[in-house]
Amino acid sequence: MMSDASENDQQRDTGGVAIVGIGMHRFGRTDGVSGRQQGASAVRAALADAGIGWHDVQVAAGGSMSAGAADTLVSDLGLTGLTFINVTNGCATGGSALTVAANAITSGSADVAMAIGFDKHDRGAFNAEPADWGLGQWYGRVGLMLTTQFFALKTQRYLYEHCLDAALLAKVAARAFRNGSINDMAWRRKPLSENDIAEAPMVSDPLTQYMLCSPGEGGVALVLCRADLARRFTTRPVFLRAVSARTRRYGSFEVFSPWLSSQRGSGPTEDAARAAFEQAGVDPGDVAVAQLQDTDAGSELIHMAETGLCEHGEQAALVSSGATEIGGALPVNTDGGCLAMGEPIGASGLRQVYETVLQLRGDAGRRQVPGDPGVGFTHVYGAPGVSACTVLTR
Repeated sequence: MMSDASENDQQRDTGGVAIVGIGMHRFGRTDGVSGRQQGASAVRAALADAGIGWHDVQVAAGGSMSAGAADTLVSDLGLTGLTFINVTNGCATGGSALTVAANAITSGSADVAMAIGFDKHDRGAFNAEPADWGLGQWYGRVGLMLTTQFFALKTQRYLYEHCLDAALLAKVAARAFRNGSINDMAWRRKPLSENDIAEAPMVSDPLTQYMLCSPGEGGVALVLCRADLARRFTTRPVFLRAVSARTRRYGSFEVFSPWLSSQRGSGPTEDAARAAFEQAGVDPGDVAVAQLQDTDAGSELIHMAETGLCEHGEQAALVSSGATEIGGALPVNTDGGCLAMGEPIGASGLRQVYETVLQLRGDAGRRQVPGDPGVGFTHVYGAPGVSACTVLTR
């Protein structure tokens, strides 16, 4: 009779999607190198990791907000005639590209696919045009198109509603910079103390300069294949047990939303996380390493609970006890997250998956989570209220 472990191995290998190659171009600022070139660099690294060529890829999905259409990469990588779908979905662009690539495999359209994301943003905060998001000019005049304002408001309300001390924000950011300091791919490589962070210039109360991520540059690519073919490419595949993307519901309070209903509704993060865990047949308590959207330190705290990794209000105990550190019970943003990595919008969601694959392979070096982690979770969130989540296993 087949053991439970053997049955699980057989099930994951015969239906679904595996990640067999990963590649990244360093995040930060790379003068003289275009966003597209950074994307191409990531693709070549992922192909080499999988031991295949660009001509072996049947479907690709990719996105960039500021660095041009992703399908222009074919000019750099080869004119093979493959299907290439451009994806643009705010900060959730990378997660959405992964959804498209994975669906191409599960639908039977492809045996090998790629998800690609890259960007090269101007310096300074994101400051979008209201009309591009279906909003009137008044929304910009009151300052809410400047995302630092929105996230500060949301953080203030959340801390108040759940009796959380604003000092937690500096603790979250300090851990991000510690993790980034031991990540060769990170932009911010200098650890900062909680005091340095708390006493930095205030941007939007309660968020100081170092509690907010910065627009940046970088690229990430993933090679996906049918799960039953995975061991043709690698002896250490990571299985994409679930990927789920959701938009906002009535009553949720999201970035670039022009109103707030008196009736509170669940947000896209809650819906996407719930769907991902149900699809994977995994409980949030099984997660050994998690990457969460941390546009700012407050967002990480909010997303810890919205994804089901803890209850609302429990964040104080988890963060203060060290549970979210690399050696803790629930390591969060082990690569430094957006705070240390910066945010090239097209690449951020895939960067989270890249890091989680490294962790599940045991290849994360000085930031490796101990105890041979077997389940990873990622969550990305973007305007105008879109979330994408994944569950990954060995």
